[in-house]
Amino acid sequence: MDTSKTTKEQIINAFQSRHATKEFDASQIVASEDMNFILETAHLSPSSFGFEPWHFIVVQDKELRELLKPVAWGAPLKLDTASHFVLGLSMKAPMTKWDSDYIMHMMKDVKQLPEDVIEMYSKFYREFQERDFALDTDKKLFDWASKQTYIALGNMMTSAALIGIDSCPIEGFHQEKAEALLKEKFGVDTDKYGLSYMVAFGYRKETPAHGKSRRNIDSIVTWK
Repeated sequence: MDTSKTTKEQIINAFQSRHATKEFDASQIVASEDMNFILETAHLSPSSFGFEPWHFIVVQDKELRELLKPVAWGAPLKLDTASHFVLGLSMKAPMTKWDSDYIMHMMKDVKQLPEDVIEMYSKFYREFQERDFALDTDKKLFDWASKQTYIALGNMMTSAALIGIDSCPIEGFHQEKAEALLKEKFGVDTDKYGLSYMVAFGYRKETPAHGKSRRNIDSIVTWK
């Protein structure tokens, strides 16, 4: 794989430039091929056991964006100005438990594993859930799936920054009310999926007045 076209300096510059954009320039629209590229980086993101416990809804309909505002206190300005607005959904226990139909589908139909490997994978996955991580409640299983979905979020925001597109991750929402809305107006089966985050994409309206403030790297990294 040829990675010579993207230098380390270019990547760091993209990280330096990226910031949580509070208001976008509503007159600028992200090109379809660029948004598809961003979503493809979510699609290709890693997940535990490769089971992809996520789904992404791109909300472009203005009426649906308006409906989100009362249940997402951190989103109204982004909903009004962002070029694209994405909901990051994570699977709930009926989808991610070791013996679910979805997990069997992933092993048999998507990964196309032979029967003996499926049996071995199932054993490992059950031990992982029941012994290693004690994922013994529905909430624990959803929180574990959310961890995977956040990997895709990070990759989407980074890939966007690398091509000059701004973003803002959003956790400022009432989860129960938001999921009720998703069930009623978005057709989401909330027995199977829950809302982990929202994320807006577009182009910043103004350049931030200050650069990044971060702790010294020596205070967050220990070498042994």
